[in-house]
Amino acid sequence: MFQDKIVEEIHRIREEYSRSFNHDLKAIFADLQKQQAESGREVVNLSRKRGLTTRWSGRARDLGEDAKDTSRRST
Repeated sequence: MFQDKIVEEIHRIREEYSRSFNHDLKAIFADLQKQQAESGREVVNLSRKRGLTTRWSGRARDLGEDAKDTSRRST
């Protein structure tokens, strides 16, 4: 089986990092948040914005009375 050295290195580093926190997810998460805050980089919020039409339902929400419900087709 083919072994990718880069993938192996990533797995090794991830395991060492996890081991350094005794595999405690709360401690790992706190450390990652600390690193993020200290980085000074802008954090992008990818959460949904209210009031927009949902992509798959086709329903218009909070767009006013003139918004048309496209989820039902007339035949």
